[in-house]
Amino acid sequence: MLKTMIEFCASNMHHGTDRLMKKLEENPDYDVIEYGCLGNCGECYLAPFGLVNGEIIAGETIEELEERMMKAIVKQQADREALDRLIDDM
Repeated sequence: MLKTMIEFCASNMHHGTDRLMKKLEENPDYDVIEYGCLGNCGECYLAPFGLVNGEIIAGETIEELEERMMKAIVKQQADREALDRLIDDM
C-alpha cells in the first residue's frame, strides 16, 4: 500500500501548521514533507492548509485542517480501493 503524502508550505507555518506537521510525522503511514513554497500564496496567507496526495486541504483552524485532512485520507483510500476492485473485475 502506498503511503499518504502530506505536504506543507514553510510560509504557512505562522498559522500553526508546524505543530500539525510534527504530529503527522509520527505516523509511519504518512510521508510528510515541508517545502519552502507550494505555489498557493493566496491560500497560504489566509488560512492553514496543506496538500494530501496533491489535493489542497484548508481549514479555518489547525484543528479543522487536521479533521479535513483525515477525512480526505479516508476518502482517497476508499476511492483507491474501489478503483482496485474495478480493475480486478475487468
